Amino acid sequence: MADATIPNWRLQGEIALNCNCKLFCPCVISLGEHPPTEGRCFAWAGIHLDKGSWGDLSLDGLNVALLLDIPGKMSDGGWTAAAYIDDKASADQASALEQIMSGAAGGHTGLFSLLVKDFLGAKQVPITYEVDGKVRRVQIPKILDGSIEPIKGVSPDEDVVINNTHYWMAPEVIVAQAGKSKFKDFGRVWNLTGRSAELANIDWSGPGR
Repeated sequence: MADATIPNWRLQGEIALNCNCKLFCPCVISLGEHPPTEGRCFAWAGIHLDKGSWGDLSLDGLNVALLLDIPGKMSDGGWTAAAYIDDKASADQASALEQIMSGAAGGHTGLFSLLVKDFLGAKQVPITYEVDGKVRRVQIPKILDGSIEPIKGVSPDEDVVINNTHYWMAPEVIVAQAGKSKFKDFGRVWNLTGRSAELANIDWSGPGR
């Protein structure tokens, strides 16, 4: 349950996530009840906020990233997680985003407070979230260099999309695949090139839903 002092908050934007599953990650359809294809889940996510608010404090235009290390089925918990906050954020903005991304602020990300066993904290770092046509690139110097792109469907003008899902990220998820994807931090060295990825528009809020 979120602290009573948590103000109303909302994040609107886009998330790009890449994990070590073979294409396509079964967690989206099974809502975490199916094991990852490799038994354990290693993932990073980048988020660009078109609009964001924490009470009267604007979070517009900021970028955030996540490290997720999940020992088995998502729904079983025991996760290890860390957050990366845009170095352009003020101290108040960084505090707000850390509370949201750790699950302490309830709402859409409140499930993290139940599933994450070890939150490694938040680092304030330069984060680039780049849109190049259909490609999304997320970069953190010396930590993350990742890109994802939607897979091709029958119609070249339409993405392959999972609709009307209860998945935690969003009800509509674009099936994607990583291009170059390398992550190195907190003793973890991951090469997720060619592995499963997801792209979605988010509209998260709290502390209630």
